[in-house]
Amino acid sequence: MLKYLGGYPAALHAQVAAMIEADTLAGYLRQRYADSHAVQSDRALFDYAQALKQQFLRNAAPLDKVCYDAKLKIVQHALGTHTRTSTVQGARLKTRREIRVASLFREAPAEFLKMIVVHELAHLKELDHNKAFYQLCHHMEPRYGQLELDLRLYLTQKDLEAARRKEH
Repeated sequence: MLKYLGGYPAALHAQVAAMIEADTLAGYLRQRYADSHAVQSDRALFDYAQALKQQFLRNAAPLDKVCYDAKLKIVQHALGTHTRTSTVQGARLKTRREIRVASLFREAPAEFLKMIVVHELAHLKELDHNKAFYQLCHHMEPRYGQLELDLRLYLTQKDLEAARRKEH
């Protein structure tokens, strides 16, 4: 039931379990994250990511593609990916950088879309999930840690809703 909260302390698990039992998790999320976003197309997502990159990572390598990916969560067990593909063109090495965002973020609150794009953009500078990586994430989105936790709660709530639909 709390598969998205694996690395969090037992006290938090108990708190979330109590919210689920009292059926207040959905209300908590709606109250905090009521705003949707207009970033629906791949082009709009590319422009959104480019604007964040321009604001915070001007000197980072350019992005070649940013898109929603319906298969992402199922195939790679991830909410977003950043890939680098290198190809040789004559005597030159060309690197393409792509960000793919799980399509569930089309319908997710605006803050969660920003959090996942910030996360993937941070990989332009830091490949590993290390201290410098998370410092960069917090630089681009000061509420990054809270948004990451709340995104995990959002995914938990989505799973609960899907399970309820199967029961009926």
